[in-house]
Amino acid sequence: MSNLPDIAPQAPRASASPAARWGLLFVLASSLLGTGCASDYVARTASARSAYQASDYPRALRALDDEQKEAPERDQLLLLLDKGMVLHASGQWEESTKVLAQADEMSALLDVTSVSEEAGILLSNERRRAYRGEDFEKLMISVLQALNYAELGRDEDALVEVRRVNERLEKMITEEKKPYEQLAIARYLGGVLYEDQHEWDSAFIDYMKAYELEPRLGGLVEPLLRLAKKTGRDDAYAMLSQKFPDVAHDALGPGDGQLVVVVEAGLSPQKERASRDYGDSGDLIEVPVYRDRGGTPPVRVSVEGQAQAAVTVTSLSRVAQVHLNDRIGRMLAKQLAGAVAKAGVAAGVGALTKSKELGLLAFLVLNAGNQADLRSWLSLPAEFQVARFRLPPGKHTVQVDAPGRPTTHLVEVRPGRVEVLVVRSY
Repeated sequence: MSNLPDIAPQAPRASASPAARWGLLFVLASSLLGTGCASDYVARTASARSAYQASDYPRALRALDDEQKEAPERDQLLLLLDKGMVLHASGQWEESTKVLAQADEMSALLDVTSVSEEAGILLSNERRRAYRGEDFEKLMISVLQALNYAELGRDEDALVEVRRVNERLEKMITEEKKPYEQLAIARYLGGVLYEDQHEWDSAFIDYMKAYELEPRLGGLVEPLLRLAKKTGRDDAYAMLSQKFPDVAHDALGPGDGQLVVVVEAGLSPQKERASRDYGDSGDLIEVPVYRDRGGTPPVRVSVEGQAQAAVTVTSLSRVAQVHLNDRIGRMLAKQLAGAVAKAGVAAGVGALTKSKELGLLAFLVLNAGNQADLRSWLSLPAEFQVARFRLPPGKHTVQVDAPGRPTTHLVEVRPGRVEVLVVRSY
């Protein structure tokens, strides 16, 4: 604010009264700082998240429906995302696909940037912006849709969503030059779906891509070894056999079926504030960073006397951090532009009131509202863990032992098919 003394003498001779000066500042503060708890989506939906994490899905949905009636437009995408996830976790697959389809459509519309909104953000803060979703959150819509369709037995629709994830990521990496890593869970799920349709080459390709993205798949490489041998990929089979000598991969019998259990485990990371010090300006630049919400121990899955620790195929905590770090530079540039704009407004207040002190105070008031946007899709899991089994046809009881909250699930396995069971674990 060193420029305020130079600007103030150029103001018109007529000066505002003390009451008018303070009135102007009050209006400025009221209009720009109205971003307390009442407008904080994370705070307003705490009860819905509490019910969700207790697996009380009806109560969580009621809370979200109530919030949707009162929530501002800028939070509508988050409401659709959270509602779609709750429906997904509760096994309401068809209803979840409809809500997530609405979220996907709204996200695409919001990607068309509003110039007027961007201008307003410079003088207030990021929380006033319509929430568009992080890049990985937009991708997760399609991942969840693929799992919904897999549970509904609609493999073709599920594969469409898997391909959308991979195509979107490829575009982000090659065209937009973003340093993103692909989502191994999408590739692995693609392998499962192709294998279920007996498209052996396509299944091998997706399983191999999942392995390249996440080499620590352990026993989950079994279909990769089996299909490498089945499709005559001798070099790949020799390499994989050497790396995984203890993974049995006998050919499937004519009556064998398979079960793939996808466990959506733990709680997604949450955003918190972090400051960036820019010397004379002080800690005026705020950006969000992700903080993990506790560890996510492996879930144990048992069926028909077989027991396995589910293997982490994708950590959303890691993916979220990669995507947010890429955005930090652009975020800081906007914050700095906002600081310059606020300095200009404050200088105008000082000139109008012929008060250097009021100009400085206006600048401090404006920057007091410089809040990082801490909204995110908090109902997502922290990890996607997978366990798979070879089973005889028929109905089977699956035991999923998550810390403190075991669950049982009845599945029917068909000969020559790969069934998918999706389980939410907290």
